[in-house]
Amino acid sequence: MRSSTGKFLLLALLVLCLLLGLPHLRDPAELRLSDWFNPRNRPDVTTTTDWQAPVIWEGTFDRRVLQRFYGRQNLTVGLAVFATGRVADRYLDMFLKSANEHFMVGYPVIVYVMVDSSFKLPYLPPAPLRTFRVLAIKQDGWWPDLHFLRMKNLGKYVVSHIQEEADFLFSMSVDQIFQTDVGVETLGAAVAQLHAWWYFRDKQDFPYERELRSAAYIPLGEGDFFYDGAMLGGTPSRILDLVEAYTNGVLHDFNQGVHSTYERHLNKYFFLHKPTKLLSPEYNWDAAFYPPPPIQYVKVLQLAKKGL
Repeated sequence: MRSSTGKFLLLALLVLCLLLGLPHLRDPAELRLSDWFNPRNRPDVTTTTDWQAPVIWEGTFDRRVLQRFYGRQNLTVGLAVFATGRVADRYLDMFLKSANEHFMVGYPVIVYVMVDSSFKLPYLPPAPLRTFRVLAIKQDGWWPDLHFLRMKNLGKYVVSHIQEEADFLFSMSVDQIFQTDVGVETLGAAVAQLHAWWYFRDKQDFPYERELRSAAYIPLGEGDFFYDGAMLGGTPSRILDLVEAYTNGVLHDFNQGVHSTYERHLNKYFFLHKPTKLLSPEYNWDAAFYPPPPIQYVKVLQLAKKGL
């Protein structure tokens, strides 16, 4: 009897060890960072932040693992683009065609085109899993800043219906052109884009807001990275939180008689609320610069970068 009990316990222990040692037998709803992310593949760049968020570079992720996981989630991804006036005339057609070809291929995508009421959407041939929605921009005559207008309208539409339609949402500038596939490796609760100009420079030189009265103020010696406002993403609820923090910060500055920039407010937000995933400069490379060796693939090209 004692021998039989010992054999049974040994067999149970063996089965337990096998279960623990085989990742594919875990709960299919669970996806660990180590299942798809290998920072050791890119020792030449920063791949993990101090708060253990991944920095996505070509070579660090296994898209097949991610596709198997997200393919079971029945998710929808939203893509919002703000396009007004001559900028829309010049870039929107290229943006939409490149997004059709390269953004979240194989997944349902709703493209929210935020435009002036007089603008007509360019013709796009029907594409599987793609839906286009034109959202009219409500003008604020007393406020001339286009970034404020963009974010305020984005927040309004997130509340009215985007949060009910999309599991993840990206907001991008219209002067960006997808060069190759941008897929589920970019999904996360709060996704920030590293700035192509500033990633390769010392933190002490980052153009954070130094005016103490501004809501965007970051003290000297503090900060993590400098983020680019041309692309950001996350769940609709986290996007809405960012929008509210930004608009409140702008109104605070107005009442204080100071003015900061959109990107400095954005950087203050991510300084206080750390992003859960960072995209390398490969995902928004400035067309004015030749890519240095760490930029192995330019995934998104920005055509008209203009200051901060």
